[in-house]
Amino acid sequence: MTVEKILVIGAGQMGSGIAQVAAQSKFQVFLMDNSEPAVQRAKAGIQKSLEKLHSKNKLNEKPEEILARIQFRSDKGFLASENIDLLIEAVVENFEVKAELFRELNKILPEKTVFASNTSSISITKLAAASGRPEQFVGMHFMNPVPMMKLVEVICGLQTSEETKEIVEACGKKMGKTLVHSKDIPGFIINRILMPMINEATFALSEGIASAEDIDLGMKLGTNQPMGPLELADFIGLDTCLYIMNVLHEGLGDSKYRASPLLKQYVDAGYLGRKSDRGFYSY
Repeated sequence: MTVEKILVIGAGQMGSGIAQVAAQSKFQVFLMDNSEPAVQRAKAGIQKSLEKLHSKNKLNEKPEEILARIQFRSDKGFLASENIDLLIEAVVENFEVKAELFRELNKILPEKTVFASNTSSISITKLAAASGRPEQFVGMHFMNPVPMMKLVEVICGLQTSEETKEIVEACGKKMGKTLVHSKDIPGFIINRILMPMINEATFALSEGIASAEDIDLGMKLGTNQPMGPLELADFIGLDTCLYIMNVLHEGLGDSKYRASPLLKQYVDAGYLGRKSDRGFYSY
């Protein structure tokens, strides 16, 4: 199957980025979210991003030509008639929320539609089973910010077909992404390594080893990372970091994956990072 129409569910940072990159790659895109304000914010954000890229001569088309390939929707009425080839889910990192969405869309979207989840940690096999079409289900984990980051993790569940894998690989390559393949293990590749590093940085902070600024500066200059781990945690969202650490701890059963008490405390306080204007830093 050749993919022409892509439905992205979730108009947050990840969903908006995926929709933008897909439209830049000449796919016809539908970006949908239950919240109309979220949809409008996404539209404004994508337009701003495209204009910035255009000003730097990094686009082959005008921003308005790319934007015209995206339909922004907050209703589901159009889904049955649009003959969607690929669904990419990018909603909150919560199994029940994602599973319920897939169960609902399984009843609406064509039988041919491939389901992909942008989950960064949840079992693809478990989501696939909930979706009702396990052979046509795959993990397609983009990195944030999607327009700038080249990597996509592809994760096959226990029942994912070879055809499904090939379809999402072709889409990822058309989007200009570099693909890596992971087994369906908690955290996959990136978060299996990244989140324990962030978690350890919060332990170091709570134990008074160094200030947040010195921890981040040390990691940036000492390991050549563009962001320190605490700054990155604020960018990702501390609630998301905590959720992934809990998935790792529960799924792998090793105490080394236990979440830092300070990370839990910040989340309890509503210090979620950039999205709440306060995390390890104030914004």
